[in-house]
Amino acid sequence: MRVLILTGAGISAESGVPTFRDADGLWEGHSFEEVATPEAFARDPDTVQRFYDARRAALAGVEPNPAHQALARLEEALGEDLLIVTQNVDDLHERAGSTRVLHMHGALTSALCGSCEQRHPWAEPLLHRPSCPGCGQAALRPDVVWFGELPYEMERVFEVLERTDLFVAIGTSGAVYPAAGFVRIAVTYGARTLELNLERTESSEYFDSARQGPASELVPAWVEEMLS
Repeated sequence: MRVLILTGAGISAESGVPTFRDADGLWEGHSFEEVATPEAFARDPDTVQRFYDARRAALAGVEPNPAHQALARLEEALGEDLLIVTQNVDDLHERAGSTRVLHMHGALTSALCGSCEQRHPWAEPLLHRPSCPGCGQAALRPDVVWFGELPYEMERVFEVLERTDLFVAIGTSGAVYPAAGFVRIAVTYGARTLELNLERTESSEYFDSARQGPASELVPAWVEEMLS
């Protein structure tokens, strides 16, 4: 069975990772125009770098939860027949043991050079303008997809969606595109679909089955069903 799993902020929230956008629409006290657009970075790079430096540093204080760990066990069983596509920029899937993870919105643990466009694993602050290990230019930025930029590896995601037998969305809002449209693509190509989320979403009606509850409870239970 070929399985594609989409994960969103809901799976990491139970580990203590902020869901980024507050109820009032602010991102940890900032509007998205201040910290999550190419224009913001061009206008005030220090504010943007501080914002992502703080989020990168905060990763040290969180750990994978049972949902992340269960998905890693599922990968052990399915191998290359499973792909996790995550909207999250944290590294909790990898720290739980998953290796087949595609970060469609980038990753806090990576830096992107605006000069040579190379990506590099990164754990340190970027505010002080470190040099790019590839070209030597002081042009590194967070390797995170901002508003107005295209998500990563969409061609690969669409190819996998066309071949998948089961599409599962975990902890997503069902409102952010292109990810919100994945379920309808999967259905078009004949896949079964399942949503695991804290509450129903705008996309719940498109799934064959939708279960509500904490990811740390729903995901391990579903994985046990799969493995049995």
